[in-house]
Amino acid sequence: MSRELRPHQVRIIDRLRQSLSTGHRRPMLQAPTGFGKTVVAAAIVKGALAKGNRVLFVVPALSLIDQTVRSFWAEGITEVGVIQGSHPKTDATRPVQVASIQTPQRRAIPRFDIVVIDEAHRWFEMIGPWMADPSWAKVPFVGLSATPWTKGLGKHYDDLVSVISTAELIEAGYLSPFRVYAPSHPDLSGVRTVAGDFHEGDLGEAMNQVALVADVVETWLKHGERRPTFAFAVDRAHAKHIQAQFEAAEVRCGYIDAFTKPAEREALFRQFTACELQVIASVGCLTTGVDLDVRCIILARPTKSEMLFVQIIGRGLRTAPGKADCLILDHSDTHSRLGFVTDISRAKLDDGRERQKADPRERKEALPKECPSCKFLRPAKVLKCPSCGFKPEKQSEIECEDGDLVEMTPARARAGVAEKESLFGQLRHYAKTRGYNDGWAAHKFKELTGVWPDRYHNAKPVQPTPFILSWIKSRQIAWVKGKGKSHAHAAR
Repeated sequence: MSRELRPHQVRIIDRLRQSLSTGHRRPMLQAPTGFGKTVVAAAIVKGALAKGNRVLFVVPALSLIDQTVRSFWAEGITEVGVIQGSHPKTDATRPVQVASIQTPQRRAIPRFDIVVIDEAHRWFEMIGPWMADPSWAKVPFVGLSATPWTKGLGKHYDDLVSVISTAELIEAGYLSPFRVYAPSHPDLSGVRTVAGDFHEGDLGEAMNQVALVADVVETWLKHGERRPTFAFAVDRAHAKHIQAQFEAAEVRCGYIDAFTKPAEREALFRQFTACELQVIASVGCLTTGVDLDVRCIILARPTKSEMLFVQIIGRGLRTAPGKADCLILDHSDTHSRLGFVTDISRAKLDDGRERQKADPRERKEALPKECPSCKFLRPAKVLKCPSCGFKPEKQSEIECEDGDLVEMTPARARAGVAEKESLFGQLRHYAKTRGYNDGWAAHKFKELTGVWPDRYHNAKPVQPTPFILSWIKSRQIAWVKGKGKSHAHAAR
């Protein structure tokens, strides 16, 4: 039984018809996570069938073929065949055919009246020549993607059809609101950038540290509320390390990667849905084609890719009964680099001639700021933390890196000799004015920088900077909160 189209789904179908009627033959439909892409795809197929047209629906992986066939059946489309080796549903006479992109790469493609390419941001070299072949010039190729921002995509698709943003879907109640916390900040200074994103080998080495993985598990235990969780890792070793640490903490955690067999994948999903697994650690998958009830995202995979970032966070934005919001624990600093997913948008396809930029009308004015008290990420212009109510006093541009979620080591740990001497001098001055001894100052220096101040024991006491005063205050707040007291009590 097909579902009734929502207003934004009706609009995108109407816009697609307008695009095709004005001569476009390669339109790209942008359907953010939660848009209801399956329903829209089914509507496109039904429209084509009503006109007596044959449809080829192309998915980016073999593992998505059966899922797509089931989705079509659920929408009342039963005349479906599959183009794939000896698949039991192989039947070339059916008017709707589902194939993975690997199939057209290896065999001649039969004639169709319309081709729909799912997850069209995932570009494969054979698609370009196929779309450019004169014999296919009059056949519409319709792309579907939540993130059609791949560089050069505009060379092949000739129209971007977009009717609603992620922020608007959240506001309308079709997607879940979200809260973001930044529990820890990995040192990525030695990680190279390749093809616009972090080098995976370097990144795996940087992130698969015992302390960082321990932080992931400890933070979830303290603040994850035992929610159904997806944990996104860098590589297989990192994901397995996260899984092992969760299991050591007596938290049932599954593991999945691109090589996990379909039967094992389905078994994991059934266990997750039945709450037999609380967490699934993954690498290289779970970013598309998964519609499970996920209420917490652990982002332990830093990225510079807006597409990957939006796809990851999108796994937790689907609504579900009893779900008030999605909790995001960002151990990767990705929000500090890219902003919130609701900040990211595009007004046109990238044709490769200029660097793609966001629509100036929707462009984020500034990146989110981290609350120095609870690590909640708030919009840049929001001064009072929506999570804990903390409102910082005006201070220097150096941000205080303290937290309620996890212990943090500021970048000061890598400061030079002169700066470290100054830091210890400031702590000594503060200790002296409060009647503390130099031992207090030494322990705070170790907490701040990660090393003892042995070589700076003669540092001259100097007036503390706003950074040091704010950092000390934040440590006091964290200590008092750990004792179960209030911020107000800490400030007395």
